[in-house]
Amino acid sequence: MIFAVLGLGEAGSLIAADLVAAGATVRGFDPRVAPPPGVIVAGGDAEACAGADIVLSVTSAADAVDALRASLAACAPGTIWADLTTAAPGLKELLCVEAAGAVEVVDVALMSPVPGNGLRTPMTMSGPAAHRLATVFGGLGADVVVLDGPVGTAATRKLLRSVFYKGMAAAVVEALTAARAAGLEEWLRGTIAAELIKADAATLDRLVDGSTKHAVRRREEMAAAAELLGELGVPPRIATASRDWLADLI
Repeated sequence: MIFAVLGLGEAGSLIAADLVAAGATVRGFDPRVAPPPGVIVAGGDAEACAGADIVLSVTSAADAVDALRASLAACAPGTIWADLTTAAPGLKELLCVEAAGAVEVVDVALMSPVPGNGLRTPMTMSGPAAHRLATVFGGLGADVVVLDGPVGTAATRKLLRSVFYKGMAAAVVEALTAARAAGLEEWLRGTIAAELIKADAATLDRLVDGSTKHAVRRREEMAAAAELLGELGVPPRIATASRDWLADLI
């Protein structure tokens, strides 16, 4: 089994190294990063893809289409093009249009951080060739879930999760930045940690139902919070967005 890995940043390098450790032949290309040990250096995207059974595109979303276009002529019929970029479903669908059947595009979403997991990072996949790719990856020890649906289905699920998870992270960072400016960072860190520890399945219902039931009061509360952050010199991006969401729930 020959793999090509396009993009050898943190995720690409770790996955490529695990593929080598599993006994696969791996060719890699990244114009800015040297490949990890055992990965055969290629001079470009097309050179890396020539003769590959599976291409893992781990570039930035901005480079995903260009990487495909540069490589199509070098890919044999039936090559699986696994796009691991964090991108909107529309971009994944565009890859299918650009491929025009020359390769089999699979939408792959990495569902947790790659460091510490490598090839065993939980993944979801979608697209007609997803089961074929999942069989290969599963045989190498990967944690794979295949979703029913076209290319773009996996990306949709990942990005919806990102709204929650990255949004929560942004709220925590904004709150701690303001708490630091107020001299209360240690207290707020402890408060946030305690709330996360005691959270359970019922917490979700309380968050959703409480926001609707108490939207008027909470809108005013977040308006006051946004004003406080402004006085502390912290841009109230999350606080303002929360105020506006609550206003929509009234």
